[in-house]
Amino acid sequence: MRRAVGLRDIFPSLRSPRPRKFGFGAALLVLPLAVGLTPEVSVAPANATPAFHQETPGGATVQSVTWLNDRRVALFINSPSMAAPVQVQLLLARDWNAHPEARFPSLLMLDGLRAQTTENGWTLDAKAEPFFADKNVNVVLPVGGQSSFYSDWLQSDKGVNYQWETFLTKELPPLLESQWRTTNVRGVEGLSMGGTSAMFLAARNPGFVKYAASYSGFLTTTSLGMPQAIQYAMNDAGGFNSGAMWGPPSNPAWAEHDPYQIADKLKGVSLYVSSGSGSTGPFDQASGIPGVSTNFAGMGLEILARLTSQNFATRLNKLGIPAQVNYRPSGTHSWPYWDFEMRQSWPQAATALGVEVDKPACAPAGAIADVVAANNWVGDCLTGEYNVAGGVAQDFRSGRVFFSSATGPQVVSGRIGGAYQLSGAANGPLGLPVGAELPAPDGRGRFQNFQNGLIYWTPQTGAHAVRGAILDEWGKQGFEHGPLGYPTADEVKTPNKDGVVQGFEIGAMYFSPKTGTNRVQGLILGKYASMGYEDSWLGFPKTSERNVKDFGKFNEFENGVVYWSPLSGAWAIRNGPIYDAWKSVGYENGRLGFPTGDEFIIPGGIQQNFQLGYITVKDNKPEIH
Repeated sequence: MRRAVGLRDIFPSLRSPRPRKFGFGAALLVLPLAVGLTPEVSVAPANATPAFHQETPGGATVQSVTWLNDRRVALFINSPSMAAPVQVQLLLARDWNAHPEARFPSLLMLDGLRAQTTENGWTLDAKAEPFFADKNVNVVLPVGGQSSFYSDWLQSDKGVNYQWETFLTKELPPLLESQWRTTNVRGVEGLSMGGTSAMFLAARNPGFVKYAASYSGFLTTTSLGMPQAIQYAMNDAGGFNSGAMWGPPSNPAWAEHDPYQIADKLKGVSLYVSSGSGSTGPFDQASGIPGVSTNFAGMGLEILARLTSQNFATRLNKLGIPAQVNYRPSGTHSWPYWDFEMRQSWPQAATALGVEVDKPACAPAGAIADVVAANNWVGDCLTGEYNVAGGVAQDFRSGRVFFSSATGPQVVSGRIGGAYQLSGAANGPLGLPVGAELPAPDGRGRFQNFQNGLIYWTPQTGAHAVRGAILDEWGKQGFEHGPLGYPTADEVKTPNKDGVVQGFEIGAMYFSPKTGTNRVQGLILGKYASMGYEDSWLGFPKTSERNVKDFGKFNEFENGVVYWSPLSGAWAIRNGPIYDAWKSVGYENGRLGFPTGDEFIIPGGIQQNFQLGYITVKDNKPEIH
């Protein structure tokens, strides 16, 4: 066997925090404010592979899935309400692998005003992924929604149709419950805009969550000056119009989304509210003026968040609704403080969601302990050892270790771990890992060997398994150094015929029991695609691409050939009289040259043109012209 790819680090865009800007300006401090502030993890049968594309009661379907590692996955979901695909990333519960029969509560984490389209800020700018690695909840991270306040907008704006409340409360939960081993026990937390949304989503949807937390949220939207402040912020963050969201400030929709106004509907929800003071804190850079940091906008925003949070907390107190309220003595409107609050609020969230606060005691032992000691980047253990097909496994903060007496202890992590999980891990066709992840000779990719195949990864192609007959032929042709390059997709069954196909950088590899394994690439693959691939009259390829004179190339198929040259292009010739006649005069080396078109119907027969002539067939008799 040769090698496969793996990757310890998630692709760079998920690893490198980018600076984030904030929406409200410090000048808004002058605006006056007119207002004053247990279930357990259940066990049920679960499928090893989620039934993607199955429609849920909410009407949403999963368009595609990307495993970023063995417990982080990106779902691209077709949302009926938004009429567009929505990305949602999941950080799967600690015991996801160790207890495949278990179902877990969920914690929805909402982003801020400048939410990006590639990744949720809780993993991009905070450290939610390592923090929740040992927590027994499925963390739900919606991606996108800049300036949306995660609400249903009255009309579209900037080319987007925001219907976030419907998506998050009606469409997404049935999908997570039916396909991703998630219970109906939920919590929600958010920062800034997301903190506002966490509170009004909890209030507007009774029974939706058992826990809601706001970190630096703006917890009144209708007090004097706040609609104008929100409009200013939304225009600054993407050029959005608050009128498209909730109409003019006089529209009842503003009060209907105001946590202060609908606070009475939060009875029975475990609540957590926090904010800083706006003055320089431990994560700020001092400006030289006492108490003033260099984050001027963040100062103003946090003072505004403090004022609205205090008013909201006062309102809760008057209603007799308990809440954990933390007014920090310093700190601006920025990610390090929200990361801190995420950690501080976890015990309350865990209690409300019915899971333990701390992970159970565990420790690696034997051969697994040895390999962990040699690879201390995998971090601390999350579970004890548990059985998998052919051996045992143990989960760690940054990867999994598999062991059998035949394969020894091997670490699988990162994007290779995600591809391995997608394939079914030890229970899938690859079997157990038999070697460590290594760099590919070209320095561009990484790979890892398994009992029955390998996985390759590059930043450009992602991580994909190669196995069986396709692996054998790809290896004979030089692996990633051969004519196809790295794999760009997983092997899939051809939909209407007995065979499989796998995509690579430069083409595709086909296998069928009748024709074996052969590659199709370049413009010949383009022609094959335009005809319908193996479902066309050509059928499966019988040979890989071959070279002919004058830089030409051809592939043989079950029922014909496709020839290409720089001057003539790519054209198919059907097995039969035309092909036999062309053969009789020496193929492309003869007096006709390469084909310049497909066959076409003429009166009484068919014709195909070549560079230096043409062939007709009438009454099954070919004539060369």
